[in-house]
Amino acid sequence: MRSPNLEYNWGVLDLLKKHFGYDSFRPLQEEIIGSVLAADDTLVLMPTGGGKSLCYQLPALRLEGLTLVISPLIALMKDQVDALRANGIPAAFVNSSLSSREIYEVQRDVFEGRTKILYAAPERLATNQFRAFLRTVTLSLLAVDEAHCISQWGHEFRTDYRNLNTIRTEFPNVPIIALTATATDIVRKDIVDQLALKNPE
Repeated sequence: MRSPNLEYNWGVLDLLKKHFGYDSFRPLQEEIIGSVLAADDTLVLMPTGGGKSLCYQLPALRLEGLTLVISPLIALMKDQVDALRANGIPAAFVNSSLSSREIYEVQRDVFEGRTKILYAAPERLATNQFRAFLRTVTLSLLAVDEAHCISQWGHEFRTDYRNLNTIRTEFPNVPIIALTATATDIVRKDIVDQLALKNPE
């Protein structure tokens, strides 16, 4: 695992305690976060409730720019954003539940550096307007939640997730963390191929 000394270089235990209320990591979280902070592509297979979200939420606090999280469910986005804000982390979402004015205001906050984590549905990446917006900000990390949805072999395949396979072309130097609670060997390989992950941990 190519990871930095997290506590010495990043002070992540202080962030873990301050924002999430934990004194220590769950199994594998520290190694995964180290991989993300080292700018390595990372594929995370961890059971529901195992703490997958922390693996990108905590690094987002240390990275310079924006962490973009692709999530398939509007209700899940809202729950995540509400929880992050309650923990003092500037987060937001853009999806079909918002008006054009509300989306503009969210994107303005991101552009002006007031938001660290932005959640969006995979359909959003298909729009030219949103892609143009992303090119105006410093994108530091792309997190793909429920990553099995990108695989035609996955049990919840969604065609809109195929929009993500161009993200590496447009943002070749932005590391990607793909997360799922369930994936067979063939689905894992398909996730790596579809997202063009580079030697992922």
